[in-house]
Amino acid sequence: MVFSGSDNGGGSLAKRIITGRWFMVFASFLIMSAAGATYMFGLYSADIKSSLGYDQTTLNLLSFFKDLGANVGILSGLINEVTPPYVVLSIGAILNFFGYFMIWLTVTKKISTPQIWHMCLYICIGANSQSFANTGALVTCVKNFPESRGVVLGLLKGFVGLSGAIITQIYHAIYGDDSKSLILLIGWLPAVISFVFLKTIRIMKVIRQANELKIFYSFLYISLGLAGFLMIIIIVEKQGNFTRCEYGGSAAAVVIALFLPLAVVIKEEYVLWKGKKQLDDPLPLKIITQLQRPPPVAVTGTQKDEDVSCLRNVFKPPNRGDDYTILQALFSLDMLILFFATICGVGSTLTAIDNLGQIGTSLGYPKRSISTFVSLVSIWNYLGRVVAGFISEIFLTRYKFPRPLMLTLTLVLSCVGHLLIAFNVRNSLYVASIIIGFCFGAQWPLLFAIISEIFGLKYYSTLYNFGSVASPIGSYLLNVRVTGYLYDKEADKQMKALGRVRRHGEDLNCIGDECFKLAFIIIAAVTMFGAIFSIILVVRTRKFYQSDIYKKFREEEKAAEAEMATARGAEGG
Repeated sequence: MVFSGSDNGGGSLAKRIITGRWFMVFASFLIMSAAGATYMFGLYSADIKSSLGYDQTTLNLLSFFKDLGANVGILSGLINEVTPPYVVLSIGAILNFFGYFMIWLTVTKKISTPQIWHMCLYICIGANSQSFANTGALVTCVKNFPESRGVVLGLLKGFVGLSGAIITQIYHAIYGDDSKSLILLIGWLPAVISFVFLKTIRIMKVIRQANELKIFYSFLYISLGLAGFLMIIIIVEKQGNFTRCEYGGSAAAVVIALFLPLAVVIKEEYVLWKGKKQLDDPLPLKIITQLQRPPPVAVTGTQKDEDVSCLRNVFKPPNRGDDYTILQALFSLDMLILFFATICGVGSTLTAIDNLGQIGTSLGYPKRSISTFVSLVSIWNYLGRVVAGFISEIFLTRYKFPRPLMLTLTLVLSCVGHLLIAFNVRNSLYVASIIIGFCFGAQWPLLFAIISEIFGLKYYSTLYNFGSVASPIGSYLLNVRVTGYLYDKEADKQMKALGRVRRHGEDLNCIGDECFKLAFIIIAAVTMFGAIFSIILVVRTRKFYQSDIYKKFREEEKAAEAEMATARGAEGG
């Protein structure tokens, strides 16, 4: 049996638990479960629109800057390349609180009404904290569990997707139906959680345990139970009005469920600790919590030539699966194809999610149903991430089913959700919320797993965040330039038909099927085009995914095990 951890095998069990890698995974779950505030924009966007007198184009511009901040994480990736994860998490916590706190002050009129670009800056800063949380916690976990990356990505991104429903329950328990206070909650809660676990999240050099996948399945079952509970609560809440006390009970149950993975952590660390104590002559293994720099070596003429020729090798990348440089990956045709498909797929589903509040209002759904849509998107967002992570990993290892093909199928499915919105079949928005939430969630673990598999893990922090940049680009084109423009055009047409003239500072509203119909027909067409385009990547990478893509990691593990065995022998001698 292989043991991992700091030099605490003979120490107390409590110390082993707190410093073990499974507790780090648990801490990452909690950080991720509060890191999805950007998906709750539909709950408080109406407050921003009414209190500041915005039209739909301006509101969608604000939504674009939210998506821009949430997904442009190049800075967090570069910082993570040269600093420990706790630095990245600290910066993220500060940005989160500042950005959303300023929005709350504005909406509640505690400060004078800022200019539009101020609001765009505030929401961009607050949302950008999500990229710091992802980089600090999620990227660290992927590096600690390289052979289970699909599972890790699915679980952690799943908790991000579930965070909207989690925070909604907590918000109703604390603040009732005061949606303006929701902005304050998503300002302080994620920041507090990140600060609590700053020193827990770190890079660990640990050999893979034989039952590693089994432990992740235990976490999966707990998270599925949490998602199921939230789904039941949403259905019950829809049937009648919940009191503050009843919301308090449901929120308490959610918090308890969030801490259930800790029981799995304690059990696993106890087994490892007990086994460690039984070894006759154990050699403690140390966790490497920071990158070990090699000793300085004299630079030869050949090495200088290699440094100079670095830019020349930009268009001469290594084989797929090896470690690309950042420039080699960015200029790779594989990356460009993946990037374009993501612009179409994520941009379209994110546009639907950001406009759920206005879509529900224009189609005549009550306010409580709009809250239901946001929670449904959150839960199915989670299921999409988990299913895509676990199923794609199983299909890949057992059947050599390429992840890019699963991405293509996800894009095709999302077209159904967009068309349901466009043609407004009776109560179809409930089904559309489920489909769009699932497809939006499924795209993320597939995207990030594909990037890590094709381009390697050496510069994964930066490449991971580059892949996210496609989201705000798609959101701007489809949300601001298409959806917002067409909505305002129809709203202005309705206002003129009533013989009214819009006053300065008056919000612009549209009612009826035509408000979003043309926009979502266009969005469905764009998404289908992205699916067709992604087939090119499937064809280009088919031989790579038919090979053993995890072979090099197993070889590294065998080398590490042999080195430890040699060290134990020398110690015994």
